Amino acid sequence: MIIPYEKLSREALDGLIEEFVTREGTDSGYTKKSLEENIEMVKRQLEKGDAFIVYDEATQTANIVSKNHLLRGQST
Repeated sequence: MIIPYEKLSREALDGLIEEFVTREGTDSGYTKKSLEENIEMVKRQLEKGDAFIVYDEATQTANIVSKNHLLRGQST
């Protein structure tokens, strides 16, 4: 289920993005910049519709996925 980023509180959104950036780091190329720069980059991707927040009801977890990843039918 896609959750609009605007529905999350600022604190929840910031926490989710920070967790995503630190977890995905080397796999997604987020290690070349500072944590703050990477967080801003992910926020811009969410705002532009290039990334989405996906909630998995089975595991009760949220993740950030790219638009391309979502279009391929993969949400994790």
